[in-house]
Amino acid sequence: MRAQFVLSEIGVGLRRNLTMTFAVIVSVALSLALFGGSLIMREQVSTMKGYWYDKVNVSIFLCSRSDAESDPACAKGVATDGQKKQIRADLEKMSVVQSVRFETADEAFKHYKEQFGRSPIAGSLTADQMQESFRVKLKDPTKYEVISSAFAQRPGVQVVQDQKSLLEKLFNLLKMMNIVALGLMGLMLVVALLLIVNTVRVSAFSRRRETGIMRLVGASSFYIQIPFIMEAAFAGLLGAGLACLLLLGGQYFLVDNWLAQHIDVIQFIGWDAVLSKLPLVIAIGLLMPALAAFIALRKYLKV
Repeated sequence: MRAQFVLSEIGVGLRRNLTMTFAVIVSVALSLALFGGSLIMREQVSTMKGYWYDKVNVSIFLCSRSDAESDPACAKGVATDGQKKQIRADLEKMSVVQSVRFETADEAFKHYKEQFGRSPIAGSLTADQMQESFRVKLKDPTKYEVISSAFAQRPGVQVVQDQKSLLEKLFNLLKMMNIVALGLMGLMLVVALLLIVNTVRVSAFSRRRETGIMRLVGASSFYIQIPFIMEAAFAGLLGAGLACLLLLGGQYFLVDNWLAQHIDVIQFIGWDAVLSKLPLVIAIGLLMPALAAFIALRKYLKV
């Protein structure tokens, strides 16, 4: 009988405050979708770092004829065969180096055509304008400075470039996007909490006669609070369910059927990473509104 009464009171409360309940569901759904999305993005960035940092090289670009005429770093002229042999020998002696590969100007031109063949300037370039380089694979990618300090000022060397530093710009951008998503999530969470508190207060005020009668017949404070708390928890659970649908839809439509088909150089996370976040989203969606309703009843309504 008590359970039936509590359920009937929940239904009455939801019907009386239908528009505010709908606002609570939408706010919770958006905030939890942003929360889950930020967790997924963080895992995606970690996956990309592990994948790409294992493949990055340090490139030692040698002076070409065009560089000798225009770049102060190549004022001493084109890299000679003796300088190339000495650079390779020194690289192979270093303990931080895993492997060394020499890329000729013809190979560099071929790779450029493969990657940027559609560029407007690709048709005007020739193999003679490309640079020879040493592609150095490090045992630890963080030891780039060891290579840079040893070879940056060598005769015949134009520049020492760490591909990791180029990737860091991309990862920093993704990290900033993640921070923005967390900020929006926090804002939406505050809005959802305020809506939950106001919804509970309005619901309790509209049923003040019923709660007064319940107090007169000896009902405990917790028994009186249960319908209001469960109303908020039910609305939060619906919002969490909607957030889960948004996350699943984003993985299916955005990642699997668009990004993964158009961007093949990124290893995207799979369904297991998304599904593992759903229980946490549902738990927060259920507990957060219930806790907010409990605090609102004790602080403002003095039940």
